[in-house]
Amino acid sequence: MAAAESDREVPSALCTEFLNFSAKDTASKWLQVTDLYKEVYQHLARYVPKIYCLGPNLNPQSEDLLAQLLLQAPLEWYLCGEDPSTGLAKLEQNNQPSQLCGHVFRVGEPTYSCRECAADPTCVLCMQCFLGSVHKEHRYRMTTSGGGGFCDCGDTEAWKKGPYCQKHEPNISDSCQEDPLAHLSTDMIARCYNVFAIVLKYAVDMLTWDKEDELPPGLEPPDRGDTYYCMLFNDEVHTYEQVIYTLQKAVNCTQKEAVSFATTVDRDGRKSVRFGDFAFCEQAKSVIVRNTSRQSKPLRVQVMHSSVVAHQCFALKALHWLGHVIGYSDALRRILCQVGLERGPEGENSSLVDTLMLCDSKMWKGARNVYHQLFMSSLLMDLKYKKLFAIQFAKNYRRLQTDFMEDDHERVVSVTSLSVQLFTVPTMNYERLQSDYVKDDHDREFSVTDLSVQMFTVPSLARMLITEENLMTTIIRTFVDHLRHRDLQGRFQFERYTAQQAFKFRRVQSLIGDLKYVLISRPTEWSDQLREKFLEGLDTFLELFKCMQGMDPVVRQVGQHIEMEPEWEAAFTLQMKLTHIISMMQEWCATDERVLIEAYKKCLTALTHCHSGFTDGEQPITLSMCGHSVDTIRYCVSQEKVSIHLPVSRLLAGLHVLLSKMEVAYRFPEQLPLSELSPPMLIEHPLRCLVLCAQVHAGMWRRNGFSLVNQIYYYHNVKCRVEMFDKDLIMLQAGASMMDPNHFLMIVLSRFELYHIFSSADCRKSYNRENTNKDVVQQNNTLIEEMLHLIMMVVGERFEAGVGQVEGCDEIKREIIHQLCIRPMAHSELVKALPENENKETGMERVIDSVASFKKPGVTGRGLYELRPECAKQFNLYFHHYSRADQSKAEEAQRKLKRQNGEDMALPPPMLPPFSPLFASLVNILQCDVLLGMLGAVLQWAVEPSGGHWSESMLQRVLHLIGMGLLEEQQQLKNSSEDHDVSFNFTLKISRPGEAPSNTASVLALLENLQNAPHLEVHKDMIRWILKMVASIKTMRELTASTYTVTASGSHGQEEMVCDKDKAERKRKAEMARLRREKIMAQMSEMQRHFINENKELFQQSLEELYASASTSTSLEHSPTSSDAALVCVGPRRSRPREKRQVVTCILCQEEQEIRADSKAMVLAAFVQRSTVMSKNRKRPPHDPEHYDPLFMHPDLSFGTHTGSCGHIMHSHCWQRYFEAVQAKEQRRQQRLRVHTSYDVGNGEFLCPLCECLSNTVIPLLPGAKGSNSCEQPGLGQWLKISGQQIKAMHSAHRKLQPVGVDAVEETVEEQCPAPESFRIDYTPMSPYSSTIKEMLTTFGTATYKVGLKVHPNEQDPRVPIMCWGSCAYTIQSIERLLVDEEKPLFGSLPCRQDDCLSSLARFGSACWTAASQPSVQGHYIRLVAALIPDPQVETSPCILDIDMLHLLVSVVLSYGSVHSQDSSGLSVDAVQLHFFHIITVAHMVQMLLTSGPEEVTMEQESGGAEREEEEDICALYNTLRTHLGSSLPEVASGWHLWRCVKTGILPYLRGAALFFHHLNGVPTPPELHALCPGQWEVLCGYLSLPSNLLQLYHSQKELLEPLLYGWCSHPGVRQTLQGGGVLVSFPRESNSLIDLPDDYSALINQASSFTCPKSGGDKSRAPTLCLVCGSMLCSQSYCCQTELDGEDVGACTAHTFACGAGVGIFLRVRESQVLFLSGKTKGCFYAPPYLDDYGETDQGLRRGNPLHLCRQRYRKIQKLWRQHSVTEEIGHAQEANQTLVGIDWQHL
Repeated sequence: MAAAESDREVPSALCTEFLNFSAKDTASKWLQVTDLYKEVYQHLARYVPKIYCLGPNLNPQSEDLLAQLLLQAPLEWYLCGEDPSTGLAKLEQNNQPSQLCGHVFRVGEPTYSCRECAADPTCVLCMQCFLGSVHKEHRYRMTTSGGGGFCDCGDTEAWKKGPYCQKHEPNISDSCQEDPLAHLSTDMIARCYNVFAIVLKYAVDMLTWDKEDELPPGLEPPDRGDTYYCMLFNDEVHTYEQVIYTLQKAVNCTQKEAVSFATTVDRDGRKSVRFGDFAFCEQAKSVIVRNTSRQSKPLRVQVMHSSVVAHQCFALKALHWLGHVIGYSDALRRILCQVGLERGPEGENSSLVDTLMLCDSKMWKGARNVYHQLFMSSLLMDLKYKKLFAIQFAKNYRRLQTDFMEDDHERVVSVTSLSVQLFTVPTMNYERLQSDYVKDDHDREFSVTDLSVQMFTVPSLARMLITEENLMTTIIRTFVDHLRHRDLQGRFQFERYTAQQAFKFRRVQSLIGDLKYVLISRPTEWSDQLREKFLEGLDTFLELFKCMQGMDPVVRQVGQHIEMEPEWEAAFTLQMKLTHIISMMQEWCATDERVLIEAYKKCLTALTHCHSGFTDGEQPITLSMCGHSVDTIRYCVSQEKVSIHLPVSRLLAGLHVLLSKMEVAYRFPEQLPLSELSPPMLIEHPLRCLVLCAQVHAGMWRRNGFSLVNQIYYYHNVKCRVEMFDKDLIMLQAGASMMDPNHFLMIVLSRFELYHIFSSADCRKSYNRENTNKDVVQQNNTLIEEMLHLIMMVVGERFEAGVGQVEGCDEIKREIIHQLCIRPMAHSELVKALPENENKETGMERVIDSVASFKKPGVTGRGLYELRPECAKQFNLYFHHYSRADQSKAEEAQRKLKRQNGEDMALPPPMLPPFSPLFASLVNILQCDVLLGMLGAVLQWAVEPSGGHWSESMLQRVLHLIGMGLLEEQQQLKNSSEDHDVSFNFTLKISRPGEAPSNTASVLALLENLQNAPHLEVHKDMIRWILKMVASIKTMRELTASTYTVTASGSHGQEEMVCDKDKAERKRKAEMARLRREKIMAQMSEMQRHFINENKELFQQSLEELYASASTSTSLEHSPTSSDAALVCVGPRRSRPREKRQVVTCILCQEEQEIRADSKAMVLAAFVQRSTVMSKNRKRPPHDPEHYDPLFMHPDLSFGTHTGSCGHIMHSHCWQRYFEAVQAKEQRRQQRLRVHTSYDVGNGEFLCPLCECLSNTVIPLLPGAKGSNSCEQPGLGQWLKISGQQIKAMHSAHRKLQPVGVDAVEETVEEQCPAPESFRIDYTPMSPYSSTIKEMLTTFGTATYKVGLKVHPNEQDPRVPIMCWGSCAYTIQSIERLLVDEEKPLFGSLPCRQDDCLSSLARFGSACWTAASQPSVQGHYIRLVAALIPDPQVETSPCILDIDMLHLLVSVVLSYGSVHSQDSSGLSVDAVQLHFFHIITVAHMVQMLLTSGPEEVTMEQESGGAEREEEEDICALYNTLRTHLGSSLPEVASGWHLWRCVKTGILPYLRGAALFFHHLNGVPTPPELHALCPGQWEVLCGYLSLPSNLLQLYHSQKELLEPLLYGWCSHPGVRQTLQGGGVLVSFPRESNSLIDLPDDYSALINQASSFTCPKSGGDKSRAPTLCLVCGSMLCSQSYCCQTELDGEDVGACTAHTFACGAGVGIFLRVRESQVLFLSGKTKGCFYAPPYLDDYGETDQGLRRGNPLHLCRQRYRKIQKLWRQHSVTEEIGHAQEANQTLVGIDWQHL
């Protein structure tokens, strides 16, 4: 306790000292002293420990206040030399504002990047700058910031155009860049310099201080107590749960406190968990260390002296202060930068900034964040100092990165993350920084290495750093250093990474990011120095590649399956990360010819070096075929090692294409080593790789497991293929273009291990006999197909600029066309299918409109692009990027299209662009002997098929190749000029038969044979197309030969003639088929008619039954009883429903049954839920379920109970059996798996057996009420008398039931008015219902009671019937509102499930008293009536303004049954219903007149005589009310206004009453109410037997109603409410809607980014979530905002659903752009958001970043779900469809 007492004394002593303190005097004293440094330190030593860290709980408010007074004020006085408030204001005035915006982003704030103008994707604008810039009209990308970067507005290097927004537009006047220091006096400069130097040094010393118990010299406190803190530090190794558990044990705190400790540690990086003397803290430390050191390294804990902690707290404050002060003036910023970068006495790396950077990984998160912010607002905002800082950063780069790799924090908190600010400046101790980061244990965002993005992305800086600091080489070296695992050949070896190494590997990848920043903007002019350093960087890069060439080699498993799947992901991760770097390197090379030539030479040398080690043990062999022979080596992919990683070869391929594209190969051939190239060496490895893929497809590597399958998948995948598969293909093309095509093909055959098949002299015959092994045959077939495909690709892939004569955009066009040939696709699917460049662009937008048209989406689905029909002719079935599945889908789609257009079914190869000169010789592959030999062999096998040794797809590929040859020849003929003879003569080659000994048939002859082969129906069209082409080319050649003057049109003519004949033939066939179809249809319909005529009576009978079994409502509606009489649904004159049987079928046992009171019960599956959808008062606190009395519903409808049904009917016993089975299954399931299902059996939930709709009870179906044709009924006055007598009789009867002890005097009074004879109070009526129906009445009643009040079921509770009546009224009101909102007529537009539900509810309500105790129901009735007709014996009646009239009407009418059963006077129920209805209607009008606000000033609407009467009547009534209430009611002049208020206000009530009485009494509805036509008011009033001037109700019975009116008005509650005492609801109640959302989604993101978590002071919420019902923003999914609900911890959203939506919630998760539906604690699902981009797609998770806008239809759809109470049902369906949703802990959201 000692500590606490001293705590209490200190403030008083301090106060006097603080009061006497004057900042001004202190500052003037400082101006006199010689050693300012010492003086300031003494001041800090004295005061800091007195202000900060005095007790266990820090008190930031008072600390900040005192620090401002005692510590900052003197510094500011000293700085300004006058009162700081005036001094700083002057500085601000003289300051030229910076053109850089420099706004630092908060977590989750929206950032914008322009896809057209940004230099690279890291260039972003904040929302304010963006809205004021030209870019908002461009194509932009919107993302949310991870926090920490800053806005690039005003940075001319970041934007190709439009660098300034309107706010930062530079003035013309200050174009002469003067030194900002010129404004300051030298005196001032010196003072600033002194202060900044001392404060910054103090802060740096304190933050990098590592002693726990002593302070730097000069800061020792005058008096030192024994007070310590046990300080816990954050790392990224331990989980929240571990920390919470450990803390509970170590400092025995509650779970809540432990959670708050853990969140603070996670947020700030450290938190004191105990305060006291040294031993007390040390003990806690040892427990924490012991508990966390088992699995991993222990949590870092230090016991620190309170004065050390105090100075560290102030050091952070001091840095904040510096950042704040330099904001006043650029001059101060300059001085601070000078101070920070000034070298200390130790020389190299000794400036304060260096010290901070190099100690980065030793600091805690909070400290790092503060000083990074200061760096950003000082060094990085001043271009001169940015450059100097960048140099320091690059110098330390290697060390920083190494530290980071060892550290365990995220990169965001690391200084290395600043690289993006520097390196993307195409102009730093980089290595050291990065190596620190790799060692560090926090994420990169907290590391100083994360600043790289701020520097490396500035083009000028990045180039400067490359040339002066050799940055490229440094980064790559640092990178290679950290990947130490190599095999004997020096290649990387990623075997079984431990978690630690994998973690480190992820860290290392951040280096690649830095390299990307450096290379992202290509140089426009090269200096010699830049060339030299770039090539030096390229050398180190090739070193890296040499380590990758051939890594992770695989060997085919034979015999048994591989045991351990080898590690393959690390190598591919590396490849994927490097993909963009490789492409950018090539782009850099492409901008300068000298660099390109040098790079090509270097790469070739590297490749030769790689090969020299590999070819040793392979023996040479000679292959010969078709009269050609070639020397090569023996190598079998299926037996030797083979690797898929060949970056050196692929880089060379890329550079080779550039030689062609930049025309270097033709202009400087002498400088290139093209003659020294060995083409077989070039193609060797890529070919092996492609063969490996083919063999995997053929199933030869099955035993190698999934790792190989995955590697092949990624090799072709869009993420990797640009630098893998595509480059291998180019390498083959490059090699083949320099070889004899015959030699090339023989090597290919040999590598595919197919040489033996095609090389034997009689291969055409013998191949199919020798091999009988089916598997081998199958494999060889696949290999032949794959090899033919490869040849097609080598000859046909000419869309890479440089290989073929094409533009860059042609390649993308072709990709898009082939994707859309599969099916129409959404924008996002297309983007995924196209490779992205380093700027995340695919280039698709430039070309998409020329090849596709866009179709907008409806309310669901997404917008789709469809291929323009004229592009279909560019379709190539063997497109090289198709997977197998894509190819078959595309083929099917294209054939279908041709069928629809009535064209022939051939899919010929498309026209191709010509090759570039460097690759031109590739076309000769098509006409070389080896290929023709192979084509002939396959055709021959197809002519005489035996034993399945060939396949259809093999033949299809052969035909495709022949087609390619013919097209090539046709094009060359067209393009050739007269004197050039076309050397490419494919037709000649294919029509020549084989050589003498074998005399094989020519290819053409074989094709003509095949044309008629019956087994090749599918390929007929293609063969026909080929033969036509051959004919047309021959004519072209003849024409060319004879006379060149006749152009090639003749050939076309002939082709067209053949075509026309074909078409005519096809047309004739189609016409014949149509006639045949029509004839058959006519015969069938004739037979049908005949059959019906013969079996007439059978049909008649079944039709009648059909009508009988139709749902009651429909048959009633179409059978008006007496056509002339108007239909009336209430009162003695009500129309009688047709007496008819109602027969229904049980969905479980399919038996039919009539609904009767005495038969087995039939039930309807139903779902009862609490609801606030119509609530007008969400502030009302939830009631206490045990004591709440729900008899009267307040008009604000704050909580209701809604019943819905899916309309499916079952026997009650069938349902009970079904439900028991569900329960049993659930018990078994719980023992097996501990997951939730989509329904909670414990709460009585089940899925409807037919439609799987969520239900939680059943409603019994009851027969309609019998109408009583009674004699004359009493009028209102007589009835009031009878009713009063009955009520008195019941009062006395109920008293007798109560225990004796009631005052006897009252009883004697009672006896004097006897009950009417016909009213038998002691008679207990028999229930008319069978036992099963009674049971079901109890079941539904109890369920409604349980759900509606949130209590345990209790069937004896007197509130059960009240809840049922309330549910009936609430459901009617909600359906009535829905019909109004959707502008549908009152009757006839409801789906029958809702119709059936309403009539069951109404009838159930009228019967439920039979299942309850009669006296209690009569008691309810007495209290209900007392609210209308004052009754002295009922004490607490609510006032008329606190009653919802429809609820009252429903409850009174339904509870009357219990009274009527004892009445034998012949008084009909109908008459009573009508009297009640009339009185309640008058009461409702009075309610409206009392709440009608003052009139709006409108043009006085003088109405005709029609409404004159109403207006006079209503004024009379209003004035009567004024006499009763006096001044509480304002005077109203215009009767028109009052009548309009009443008429519009009462309509919902009348419509609700019409629905109620229609369903209760089963009276058909008038046809006028089935449509929205005028005159509804009169019809509605007539149907309800009301006069259309409602005021006649009052005026005709004035003397009877006047006392009631007086009674209502004299209730004290009325005055109180009118004078503002309660909730006043005005009528008609507007329908509730979901909140209005902004049109532009970024407005929401911005709103969410400024939202801070309400619990953890000022911290940004990680998952801000918006409630769409009431608009509250919540902090979801986090420990800080969990609350306790019914003894369980729940997240903010779940807690909010119970307060706002009675357990149902609709939220928008702003950062994810996702709608969240929640119901209860365990159910939820995600739903598509109402925001779409311009392509009609949602973007859940904001991954694509396209601007999003609100789609009103989709938002309306969500609103409709909510208004219909279907959210829970929607969740149920979603969870049934998607099991992963069931496993989510929804209650924590």
